[in-house]
Amino acid sequence: MAVDMSMPVLVVDDYQTMIRIIKNLLKQLGFENVDEASDGKAALEKMQAAKFGLVISDWNMEPMTGYELLCEVRADDRLKGTPFIMVTAESKTENVIAAKKAGVNNYIVKPFNAATLKSKIESVFGAF
Repeated sequence: MAVDMSMPVLVVDDYQTMIRIIKNLLKQLGFENVDEASDGKAALEKMQAAKFGLVISDWNMEPMTGYELLCEVRADDRLKGTPFIMVTAESKTENVIAAKKAGVNNYIVKPFNAATLKSKIESVFGAF
């Protein structure tokens, strides 16, 4: 399955600078339709209102973490098939395992660049 560069992508992070960095990297890769949310709760509301082809979410956020968002998405019949990439500053093994068990498609440890983001997206969708 090839990557649809026009698919809507949702970037979720409570740190506005990180959202801007990820959005810029996605634009470098050719994604045009990028939306954002500042926490898991806002992201879930956006996902329930519109369909996204990919979610890239930070792990550590308040009031709803990226992990809690992932669990909510996977528990929702309409959303559970949405590809989900988790971003975190910590590469704790237990976090990676918890995210994998919860159904994350891939995992990125900060800091990362466009090449890393591209390879993680390719591992979910195939080459582009």
